[in-house]
Amino acid sequence: MSRLGKLITLWCLLFLIGSLPASAEPGLWDSLFRVKKIQSGKASSAPPASSEDLAAAQALSRAFAAVVKKAAPAVVFIEVEKTVVRKEPHPFPFGPFPFDFFGDDFMRRFFPQIPRKFKQRGAGSGFIVSPDGLIFTNNHVVEGADKVIVKLADGRTFKGKVVGRDPQSDVAVLKIKGHNLPTVPLGDSDKIQVGEWVIAIGNPFGLSHTVTVGVVSAKGRSGLGITDYEDFIQTDAAINPGNSGGPLLNIKGEVIGMNTAIFSRSGGYMGIGFAIPINIVKLVAEQLIKEGKVVRGWLGVVIQDLTPALAQEFGLKKTEGALVAEVLKGSPADKAGLKQGDVIVSYDGKPVKNSSELRTFVGLTHPGTTVTLQIVREGKPLELKVTIGEFPKKTKISSAAPELEKFLEELGFKVQELTPEMAQELGYEVKEGVVISAVAPGSPAAFADLRPGLLIEEVNRHRVKTLKDFYEALSLSLKTGRILLLVRDQQFRRFVVLSR
Repeated sequence: MSRLGKLITLWCLLFLIGSLPASAEPGLWDSLFRVKKIQSGKASSAPPASSEDLAAAQALSRAFAAVVKKAAPAVVFIEVEKTVVRKEPHPFPFGPFPFDFFGDDFMRRFFPQIPRKFKQRGAGSGFIVSPDGLIFTNNHVVEGADKVIVKLADGRTFKGKVVGRDPQSDVAVLKIKGHNLPTVPLGDSDKIQVGEWVIAIGNPFGLSHTVTVGVVSAKGRSGLGITDYEDFIQTDAAINPGNSGGPLLNIKGEVIGMNTAIFSRSGGYMGIGFAIPINIVKLVAEQLIKEGKVVRGWLGVVIQDLTPALAQEFGLKKTEGALVAEVLKGSPADKAGLKQGDVIVSYDGKPVKNSSELRTFVGLTHPGTTVTLQIVREGKPLELKVTIGEFPKKTKISSAAPELEKFLEELGFKVQELTPEMAQELGYEVKEGVVISAVAPGSPAAFADLRPGLLIEEVNRHRVKTLKDFYEALSLSLKTGRILLLVRDQQFRRFVVLSR
């Protein structure tokens, strides 16, 4: 092409572009040169934070820091030392007998297992509640401890003494010799609301005075099988092993709970932690300090949760409440006129959601206290006054109950009846049965890989759906000293044989 032709072509191109609307130019250039322009300030970008927003965020941050600065000196690191007796599975130093023709019974008879003592160390947290050294912590932190060492944030170390402990609520009280010690104030756990900010301070994995922040995820959690009396605060503030016994604080710096347990499939933090409400801790601790033990209230009924079918049958629109399955003769409930088939929906002004919650309310009531029960009888509301009695020292399941309890203790595990709420939490489709609630370290149950949360379907080839079924089937093992269990988790079943 000649020079004149090139100039004419270029002029035509410029004329064409100039004649296009301005809005079309970017698209044309993009199509010609394949260039994508990045424009800032569009709606997809977050607007800059205002000075008011930044001030609010900084104020909240300073509030958290102020709470921690004030409370942390009163949070303690607890180290314990325990003596654990274990029986070696074989007395031979280099493994099992090489010619084991006769089986385990022969070996146990002629080569008895040798008990050995081991020193076991553990750790947890606690918080000082009085200037002279009273400390609240979990029972499972100090249970069976031969030696308790308490370390303060400022580096001071004290020897701790167990004033009292209560396994059923998992609360314990320690005492160290000191004066003018830092303390943390106790709040009112009844006033907390779901969604409120909370702060956890403790010693997870031995990392002293670790601080985590979250919210109250739920209140009144029960039926989890963690303790006998449950009314937990659920939180998403990170709680890990070693946090047990530490404080859960509100934004005012008041203790509203004692961190106790986590829900985890891995053993570590998974976003769900549980704390004992401080109002329950105070009730239990007061008795431990004054009397060294806890006296619990007793109503004298056998109760169960309501299913939708049961609620409809008993004239209720909701499944909230505790259904009375049996009234023990001569009990406080019997004297007050409570009957089989009654549904308790309120206890002394507090709504009753399920049987576990009612059990906790009654257990925390001091014997001799008169309370008001709101019940539904044959579809009609009714109010009863009942004077709570003292919980019997021994509740016999059968004539062989003490021997059965001793047998279970030797095997190293505990059980409890499955509730619908617990079944949902554990992922079971069944709504009735017996689950393992605790396993002692180093016990035959532990060596057989039994763990809390496993569902027991059969005992000695007998199907079990209730605790009564369980103990009746277990009684067959008293003569043999052996028990055959069929257990399952969310996926698989397996048989387990245990011997004492």
